[in-house]
Amino acid sequence: MCVFIETEALCVKTRQGEVLVEPVSLQLCRGQNLTILGETGSGKSLLAQAIMGALPVELCAQGRVLWEGEERDENQRRALWGKHLTMLPQEPSQSLDPTMNIFNQICETLYFVGGETKSAARQKTQEKLTALGLQSFGAYYPHQLSGGMAQRVAFAVAFSGGALTVIADEPTKGLDEKNKQIVIRQLQQISQQGGALLTITHDIDVAKQLGGEIMVMKKGRLLEQGCAQNLLTAPSSDYARQLIAAAPANWLPQPKAKLMTPLLCKAEQLSLARGKRTLFSDVNFSLHQGEVLGLVGDSGIGKSSLGDALCGLLKPKCGQISWQIKTKRHQVLKLYQDPPSAFAPHIPLQTLLNDVIERHNLDRSKLPYLLEQLKLSPELLQRSAENVSGGELQRVAILRALLFEPVLLFADEVTSRLDPITQKETLDLLTEQCRQYRCALVIVSHDLDLIRHYCHQIIDLAQFSEAI
Repeated sequence: MCVFIETEALCVKTRQGEVLVEPVSLQLCRGQNLTILGETGSGKSLLAQAIMGALPVELCAQGRVLWEGEERDENQRRALWGKHLTMLPQEPSQSLDPTMNIFNQICETLYFVGGETKSAARQKTQEKLTALGLQSFGAYYPHQLSGGMAQRVAFAVAFSGGALTVIADEPTKGLDEKNKQIVIRQLQQISQQGGALLTITHDIDVAKQLGGEIMVMKKGRLLEQGCAQNLLTAPSSDYARQLIAAAPANWLPQPKAKLMTPLLCKAEQLSLARGKRTLFSDVNFSLHQGEVLGLVGDSGIGKSSLGDALCGLLKPKCGQISWQIKTKRHQVLKLYQDPPSAFAPHIPLQTLLNDVIERHNLDRSKLPYLLEQLKLSPELLQRSAENVSGGELQRVAILRALLFEPVLLFADEVTSRLDPITQKETLDLLTEQCRQYRCALVIVSHDLDLIRHYCHQIIDLAQFSEAI
């Protein structure tokens, strides 16, 4: 049996000595799928970064990492990147070049890293784009794509260097069901073709379909490990049982309060376009204060663009959005599905929150309550955006938005980075806070069970969209 990667008592600490990931020993072998399940902030991504030799400078790893039986230091492991060892980061913004169109990004990886000829690289690039449903978007730049599209492009780039050992960090987050299944099938091919796959996810369905071995982590500690089929049907830890049972399909239905509040805004005959491409046409809806509206539809169909239009960031192609209540500009907010894009990367989160509070004269006394409700440690705010998990950063973004006491909040896939337990707790808090402040909430999600659970009305943009 060929062992590609082996760790011996690998742990992650801050430079001050605080342990973030307790010692973990694992093997990743040829033909193997290994999946790490766990809550947001449990140390899954930090463990993967430690294996890659890609931890932020504020953190350090201890223990041994072996490649094909030989211990390699961080620099030696970095020399393996691309051609032998590759990682799909959690955020597409961390792996895509904003100055290059997506065709060239994939093509250059195939040519310079994968060793393909120029003609073969171009042909394989088009094949990859077609396989991922992006055949018409080769000339687009990352900022012109939806979050789900960018995730698929990052997937294609990461796997174009020919590496047999792959670490995929939340590879299906933000994808609709159709494209999620496309990505899962491509992940399955890695082990089937003699490679090895380490997947980090909180999606039980992804873990089940990939099979192989599963490790369950919580608060930086390995709780249990075993065969996927056995662990998912008969977990030994209480936490694993809670995690598996917490999928939105298992949530108990809840009554929705009747809306007696004033009308907030109306969209009439609304059509939106990006460049020459019309996203959707003739959409009509009304939003009342305190109402929860659900938006569904495939990736790239225009859900995020509708949020931009509501926030005054995108001018409609046709139709109009009219406001029935006078609002301040900072009271109509959008929570982005890519949280790192909403924070300066190198500045402590506490400093960023202080700047917002002082600039807009917000109520600082709400901070402790919101931190507690969102299950965020006050100490976490001393770190920068680069040094917290994607799920933790998304909850900080929600906290910041709630400080503004918004009248409309557009939540764009805001829980796609959260484990099922934290997801429900976060959405319960978000919807309750919006109800208390009579703030209209628009939730974008690919999970219909989640949308049905919270929303008063649901709009499927596929009914108003041109074919993508």
